[in-house]
Amino acid sequence: MILALWMPLVLSLVLWCAFEQLLLPRPRPNGKRPAFTSAIDIGSWALLYGGFVLLLQRPWFAMVVVGALHMVIIQVSNTKARTLREPFLCQDFEYFVDMVKHPRLYLPFFGIGLAIASTLAGIAAIVAGFWLEPSILLARGWQALTPVLATLIAGSVALRWGLSKSRPTAYPDQPPLDPNDELVHFGFTTLLWRQGRELVKPLAAATGREEFRQPMPQVPAQALPNVVIVQSESFFDPRRWSDAVREQVLAPWDKVATQSLVRGPLDVPAWGANTVRSECAFLTGLRDGALAGHRFNPYHSLSHQQVPSLIQRFKALGYRTLCIHPYPKSFYFRDKVFPLLGFDEFIDGEAFDEQQKDGQYIADAALADKVQQILTADDQPTVVMLITMENHGPLHLERQPEEPQQWLHRPLDKGCEDLSVYLRHLHNGARMVERLATTLQEQQREGILCFYGDHVPIMDKTYQRLGEPDGFTDYFIWSTSGAAQPSEQAMNIADLGPALLNAVLASTHHGARSPGDARHNAGSGYETFK
Repeated sequence: MILALWMPLVLSLVLWCAFEQLLLPRPRPNGKRPAFTSAIDIGSWALLYGGFVLLLQRPWFAMVVVGALHMVIIQVSNTKARTLREPFLCQDFEYFVDMVKHPRLYLPFFGIGLAIASTLAGIAAIVAGFWLEPSILLARGWQALTPVLATLIAGSVALRWGLSKSRPTAYPDQPPLDPNDELVHFGFTTLLWRQGRELVKPLAAATGREEFRQPMPQVPAQALPNVVIVQSESFFDPRRWSDAVREQVLAPWDKVATQSLVRGPLDVPAWGANTVRSECAFLTGLRDGALAGHRFNPYHSLSHQQVPSLIQRFKALGYRTLCIHPYPKSFYFRDKVFPLLGFDEFIDGEAFDEQQKDGQYIADAALADKVQQILTADDQPTVVMLITMENHGPLHLERQPEEPQQWLHRPLDKGCEDLSVYLRHLHNGARMVERLATTLQEQQREGILCFYGDHVPIMDKTYQRLGEPDGFTDYFIWSTSGAAQPSEQAMNIADLGPALLNAVLASTHHGARSPGDARHNAGSGYETFK
């Protein structure tokens, strides 16, 4: 009786605490953390283990299930820490559903072989668990579950006490605590509970950015320039990161960027993935501190809560507003969020076909074609935002270019194959920029092109050999009407939307601030790209 009931219970708790020390970064031991974190750990384990014993009626099987689930989350967290520099977060639980819907985006980083092996091992464990261990309820009756019920009650009390002592992180207009720091100081379970508690709170930044709350001037339609916005997947200038990369890889991009109103490195809130963080910061102008606990996946809250946005300002000026993203529009809740942010139309992957792919995804060139069709079909002032996909990982699933050294000064070590694939797609993105500039020049209206990268790419093996980049991407704002003087400066992506709005208003000659005001200085001259 003692062996059947108490041994799996105690062993399950020991494994729960031991597994946590496998995390990256490694949390402090329980004895060196605040007491409430131990209460949260024990309470969470008790509810999970006790719940599975009641469900399965098999204590040893429940111990295996709880330990396996815990280990899976830890393995996912460590994979994420290696590739994205942050641990598993509370918001990441919903990505398990996305992994089923979009396996290509997730499984290759976890390891397809490991995922298959884990699935088969899980099936085998379920069969063995029911076969080898009889139901304790049928064998000994309800009284056998007394230790389990006591565990559940004690765990609930411990968890409630721990959560009451755990103060939620405050975000008074300052950057919130880094998840890695919280993991080290409070442990994994407390990190998830603290984030979960923040998620149930409404978004406090509903008032939004001041520049996006001001009334727009009355501007004649003929005075409004066409605006093309490019959020380029995984774009950054690798030439400032590694001297192995040739200057020519971004030559078409340089022709536009060097003639822009303003350009420079861009501080973005994402590394390797989580495009939605950079995208939200650009469209709403909200920084991490304003988004608080919602900052890791802000569209989850914005799908049912409206905030002032850049696109709404354009609509108030009289623009037709479109977004083009060659992927399912439901991903990241964009189909629900974008109408609230002000987009009139969302053109997703259904508008493209397999012949328009370059590598795994729709080519950037196909997006340039679509923009040309839209701008030449209607003379209404138009804002088009492109969210590209061509350079999305996993890069290691693609074959290397026939000439892998085309964009490199020297052969690279084994393990850097991702870089050759990345540079080929990067050059294609640069050519797209040149085409978009030409398309804007061909219109009767003036045109403004705003370009930025959402985050640096995932190339962890390459980074291990060549060193990590600084995490900054690149941006520019360019106009067909030229500029008075050049400007190059670093910028936070939350300030890029207001800078673009200023550039558009300045182009209408209605006394608006130029991009040079409030940290947005003007840029260089203008040349034709034809």
